[in-house]
Amino acid sequence: MPRMLSGKRSSVRLRYPPQALSHLRVTFSFMPYYCYIIYSESKDKYYVGHSEDVVKRLLQHNDGLSTFTAKASDWALAYKEEFETREEAAKRERQIKKKKSRKYIEWLIRG
Repeated sequence: MPRMLSGKRSSVRLRYPPQALSHLRVTFSFMPYYCYIIYSESKDKYYVGHSEDVVKRLLQHNDGLSTFTAKASDWALAYKEEFETREEAAKRERQIKKKKSRKYIEWLIRG
């Protein structure tokens, strides 16, 4: 029998009743986002950012594709945190940058 909405028949016909599919498990996978800290020994500087793919982003930093990091090509990953959404990773990046503290960054890295 077609599903009823507000007393009217639905024009949508289900191929399989929902009960027939109850054995299937639906899992959602997500691409994590990261807040990361990289370090250049030659410049003795840290850089804080966020990305979905930290390895790819690190290569971009070392290839000079970012204005701040273009002056060095020895950037190395020093720290990262994983988040479910880009918004959470960006928020954490802002929290770290807002502290404006090299000591805090080094404390995070030491863990």
